Amino acid sequence: MAHATHAALKSQADRLKLEVDSLRTQQGSQLINIGDYILKRLEQLGVTAMFGLPGDFNLGFLDLVEDNPNIEWIGNCNELNSAYAADGYARVKETSLGVLLTTYGVGELSAFNGIAGCKHSLMLPSLAYAEMIPVLHLVGAPSTTQAATRPMLHHTLGDGRFDAYGKAFEQVTTYWGDIINKDTAAFVIDRSITECIVKARPAYLTLPTNMVFEKIPADRLSIPLSALTAPNDPETEAQVIEEIVKHFEEADGEVVVLIDACAVRHYTRREVNDFVRAMGLPVYSTPQGKTVIDEQYARYGGIYVGALSQPQIRQHVDNARLVLNVGGLRSDYNTGNFTYGMPTARTIELHSDHTQIGHAIFQNVGMKELIPKLTPRLLHFAPKASRLPVPKWELSVPREATQDISQAWFWPIVGEKILKNGDVVIAETGTAAFGMLSVPFPANTTYVSQLLWGSIGYSVGAALGCQLAARDRAAAGVPTSTGAPVPSGRTILFVGDGSMQLTAQEVSSMIRWQHTLKEDTVIFLLNNDGYTIERFIHGRHRRYNSIQRWDWGSLLRTFGDPKEERTKSYRAATKSELLELLAGPIAKGHGGKIVLVEVIMDKDDGPQILADQAQLSAKANAYEPTV
Repeated sequence: MAHATHAALKSQADRLKLEVDSLRTQQGSQLINIGDYILKRLEQLGVTAMFGLPGDFNLGFLDLVEDNPNIEWIGNCNELNSAYAADGYARVKETSLGVLLTTYGVGELSAFNGIAGCKHSLMLPSLAYAEMIPVLHLVGAPSTTQAATRPMLHHTLGDGRFDAYGKAFEQVTTYWGDIINKDTAAFVIDRSITECIVKARPAYLTLPTNMVFEKIPADRLSIPLSALTAPNDPETEAQVIEEIVKHFEEADGEVVVLIDACAVRHYTRREVNDFVRAMGLPVYSTPQGKTVIDEQYARYGGIYVGALSQPQIRQHVDNARLVLNVGGLRSDYNTGNFTYGMPTARTIELHSDHTQIGHAIFQNVGMKELIPKLTPRLLHFAPKASRLPVPKWELSVPREATQDISQAWFWPIVGEKILKNGDVVIAETGTAAFGMLSVPFPANTTYVSQLLWGSIGYSVGAALGCQLAARDRAAAGVPTSTGAPVPSGRTILFVGDGSMQLTAQEVSSMIRWQHTLKEDTVIFLLNNDGYTIERFIHGRHRRYNSIQRWDWGSLLRTFGDPKEERTKSYRAATKSELLELLAGPIAKGHGGKIVLVEVIMDKDDGPQILADQAQLSAKANAYEPTV
């Protein structure tokens, strides 16, 4: 507890030093060019990979990137995929950030969708709708001279508005850093990165061509940047703790904990796990909070998604005398279309920068520093909390007479025969993301899914970033929530054929970098002939939900491995074929290859929770006129 407060105070002191430094002129300092200053800052934060594409406005900086021994240039097939990859990298490498580099205009706008998927839209202090991913978007821009004289330059709109793209990105980033001269460059760079990691949101930083090799003092590099927020306000925090203790007393310790995405976005995974294990409280997670808590933990009860929850889970959460909601993100797909059953008066919400108790909001009391202080004050409730019932969360494989691979049969098989300790699992929005909600994961599994932004095709680009982040995490011996090192696991992608067609070319980048991984990367391609989630929402028999069929078995050869030296493809059209694959080559592994498993499914089949969510979405969309 004292350590967390000390770390927050030190971080705040370091930021003040940087502010003071920016106000004075340094004499006799060691000099560094601006491009290398950026790279040094990224190195300090553990970044080992930079995603993106070359363009004439970023080539000078790319010389520095390529010559840097600690940061690999991961060239992507397009800028959208590079944004997805940076997103995936940041999600898996939780104490670092994702970085992508594009060129001005045509490149950066291609990445816009991927960056928007990392951003938030703050509606109320208690309701932050977000994926909330720390991604730094570096943009190689025209020189400051060109920006001042405004010629009709290529990649511009031809109207002299050189700031048009920055203004667009202001809508989907937390900070716009514009390097316009060498005197303020270090401050702008540090501010951009700090805003990105502290707020866990994307930041936008332009680097003009003539600024890359300008020399600036290197002194500031001795003061580290930190993702820790300012310490909680002591008086307000003390009041919050007393209020929470009072609510626990009124509930007589009959409390359930609900974990959501921001618990991990704001680096609070360890604190949350320590708290729930010390208290013995029943703990559930939302879809976006999946795997923040080890799903094999005895007091873990499964996924709560409002009215779409399994009946016993919904009963335990909705009827709890008090719900402690950690890092909540109340988006539609995360809440079963806003069907949470617990009233606000019986809910305590812990967030990164505020706490809400019932209807009262306490600003400047963040959960990372607060949670360790709650444990000693609430520990006397632990004996009763540990006796509260928690339904066993399990998923049985149904008995089916047919050999067809149904959704109801496949997802239990995923949990029983596919996933292993330490795997990184990426699920595409739609069939895969909803199918996964009922699957209990092995210990130390990392789960990635873009359930809020929901840009189909995201998972393929993200898988590349996840691959590289998982590699680095295992090599560095990063501890799990229980303190043991994260085991080296596979990267496993579950994606539908429709989504795959949007971003399939990024598989070539995965093949390119697979040799740096020890474990297989396995892609389960769910071939159900089109856009299943859209069919369930509207237009089940419409042609617009169908796609051109591809020869998926030849994909890996086409994308860079004609002799199948680094890849392997399989196809399963029946239960027996799939089980044989899972028991044989998939279980044994391939020594670090890309493995594609095409799974044939019926186009009209889907997970039950997807069908239920689709009905709610269709009703909300209100395509049918009301009478």
